[in-house]
Amino acid sequence: MTNTGMTRRSFLQGSALTGVAVAGASNIGFNTEPKNQKVANAKTMMGVPFQKHQKIRLGIIGLGERGSSHVRDFTNIPDVEIVAICDIQHSGRYSTEAAKQRIVAAGQKEPAIYGKDENDWKNLCKRGDLDLIFVVTPWELHVPNAVAAMEGGAHVAIEVPAAIDLKGCWQLVQVSEKTRRHAMMMENCNYGRTEMMVLNMVQKGVFGTITHGEAAYIHCLRTPWYMSKTNVGPWRRPMHTRFDGNLYPTHGLGPVCWYMGIHKGDRLASLVSYSSPEASLSEYLNEKLEVSDPRRKEKYLCGDMNTSIIKTAMGRTIMLQHDVVTPRPYSRHNLIQGSKGCFADYPARIHVDGITREHRWDSDMAPWQEKYGHPLWIELEAQASQSGHGGMDFIMNYRLIQCMKQGLAPDFDVYDAAAWSAPFPLSVASVTKNGAPQEFPDFTDGHWKSLSSPQ
Repeated sequence: MTNTGMTRRSFLQGSALTGVAVAGASNIGFNTEPKNQKVANAKTMMGVPFQKHQKIRLGIIGLGERGSSHVRDFTNIPDVEIVAICDIQHSGRYSTEAAKQRIVAAGQKEPAIYGKDENDWKNLCKRGDLDLIFVVTPWELHVPNAVAAMEGGAHVAIEVPAAIDLKGCWQLVQVSEKTRRHAMMMENCNYGRTEMMVLNMVQKGVFGTITHGEAAYIHCLRTPWYMSKTNVGPWRRPMHTRFDGNLYPTHGLGPVCWYMGIHKGDRLASLVSYSSPEASLSEYLNEKLEVSDPRRKEKYLCGDMNTSIIKTAMGRTIMLQHDVVTPRPYSRHNLIQGSKGCFADYPARIHVDGITREHRWDSDMAPWQEKYGHPLWIELEAQASQSGHGGMDFIMNYRLIQCMKQGLAPDFDVYDAAAWSAPFPLSVASVTKNGAPQEFPDFTDGHWKSLSSPQ
């Protein structure tokens, strides 16, 4: 691990705000959810560095396919000891036994195993000797898992989304500030090779003044949800019977928030949202499932496509979309627009005034990567190529450990976790109210206005 660590400020802060005047937020509508639950005199966690660690003692809650991939990554990152693991599955490919074998094969001690029942994760959190706990459980468990981890003395890394309602978002903020432990939503897409190149380009001013972004999660999950016994369908699919909105906003939104410097001089302010009719899941189960299959009784509320428009405090706009049920190719529709140029992905393409041909995209990323490739990817590409999701998972996990070892503030903080998760409940509220604007709470208590860390 190198010693040339980048602070959160140098890592995230660039020229995205150049030339944009701060505009006062207007009265942006109503929201039936609680708007402000800041605790009086609470100290911010923005810019708070980790205490330096020589070795990170890690616990992992959840060892499905995703949690098991984190085990693989962390056994390949120096100075990480996986001390404790938890899952109720103790045999099979994604189980405590499989994880234990991988950990021991990597030369580490046999980890403590939790999972005697569905509440045994609480005992892992109470150990008191863990520096970091990684939460890789179904969405509704993220907040209780994370709260218990922080109250047990550990920092916590949370899979996406960090919370599914504003109450949970506020709870994460309150407990993080009270315990002085970081709660970080680990948005792996922020660490993609292309996304990090674009972040570097934005910071260097290649696209000029940033005014607009677009973000999406378009990923047809019908077949794995219904046909795979090991996938997340059994708990994730029923969400579509309960809510109509953007149920998975962060993969697209996270990188755009970094490009725009959200919480570094701007913040997400308001959202309007509409959903299309629901058709794909209902038609799919009627065509594919046996008449006796109990899943045929499910009634889906979530529209096939949800489209939301977010306005920031500085007046910039973000189009955010969600569609995990229609038969179309995967896309995160990662777009950032500035006064001098634009980047768009799926497929990746760039247009910059005076460099690319007028009215033409440049789809050859090799020269751009050669000039603007992010230092982390330049350093770690060989190792990252062995990891999941094209290497972004390893880069994300490596970077977290780097920050903890070098005593840096994390790239993500609890305010990012709350704000990036908030489009889930806000979009549901807006759809329910026929597109009425919904206000984002200011989870930072005004600290977003400063380009420099308050501590």
